[in-house]
Amino acid sequence: MSAVLYPGSRVDVDALPAHPDRIDVRSPAEFADDHIPGACNHPVLDDDERARIGIMHAASPFEARRLGAALVARNIAKMLETAFAEQPREWKPLVYCWRGGQRSRAVAHVLNEVGWRAVQLDGGYRAYRRHVVAQLAVQPARYRFRVVCALTGSGKSQLLGALADAGAQTLDLEGIAQHRGSLLGQVPGTPQPSQKKFETDLLAALGLLDPRRPVYVEAESRRIGAIQLPDALLHRMHEGETIILRTPLLERIALLKSEYRHFLQSPALLLDRLRPLVEFHGKAAFARWETFAASGDWDALIGELLESHYDPLYGRSMARHFPAMRPSAVFGLRDPTPAGFAALAADVLAASNDSRMAVMGR
Repeated sequence: MSAVLYPGSRVDVDALPAHPDRIDVRSPAEFADDHIPGACNHPVLDDDERARIGIMHAASPFEARRLGAALVARNIAKMLETAFAEQPREWKPLVYCWRGGQRSRAVAHVLNEVGWRAVQLDGGYRAYRRHVVAQLAVQPARYRFRVVCALTGSGKSQLLGALADAGAQTLDLEGIAQHRGSLLGQVPGTPQPSQKKFETDLLAALGLLDPRRPVYVEAESRRIGAIQLPDALLHRMHEGETIILRTPLLERIALLKSEYRHFLQSPALLLDRLRPLVEFHGKAAFARWETFAASGDWDALIGELLESHYDPLYGRSMARHFPAMRPSAVFGLRDPTPAGFAALAADVLAASNDSRMAVMGR
């Protein structure tokens, strides 16, 4: 959809592809929670100013508008003198705020008065958010998923990466969620995005995929850390082909020690994360884990966690989500190195091009 540009013009969400220069004038906290992909944050009110105006508005709407107008005018002036100072005469930015109201209208008006051809997003971020929710309810049905299923520590993420390196289409849900999807899955020093930001990034990732080609994805439960997957995506994944990866226990332990080495360097943190499992496995089991951690016997600790907790949990999850699972192929991992995963990815892609059932190992 194209839009005629003139001072004060408004465009809807469908016009976003025609407007790659996007200005989000909401506060930094609003922007951090979620924003339209590609947008730059140039707030007309920062977080403290917005809170101050909100409190004042409850007592005197007129005084709040008067002070707010002064603050907005100063902040727009700073934008003109700094961030926008080098923009060419032909600049055509799209401006949005929460609901396409006064904040974005003020900035768009000034930009157009300068001589740029600014447009305002009708309905603002709120309209875009409704668009994301609506699209995530229908977009997953466009794709054919090949779901990599395996016990914890089998190398699903490494295989997915190797498939991407080999040119396959992949959807890295744990990467988008910034979480490895288990009790110990929080990425050190990296907080998870908000649910809204996750969904925005997920829709953007889906938009890069070709529906004519299969999409490889890891099997996931409904939640990845604090993030909940959209129902339509889960439903479509559960309808997909399943690829089973079988990795021997010793190789799984080695992979987990490499992937979670930050816990090996901080046993206290590891035990703190494992403490909720006392409810399911008892104090005696937790005491054994403490002894293993204190002595650095990581193979014993990881092995017991896999066999007593994670493997049964995986079995229950698969029975619930893939009750009629008929795997397209079963693969065995014997070489948990980058070269081994590259070779495994080649086998997976070769088998996927064959209509016959395949049972392969390396």
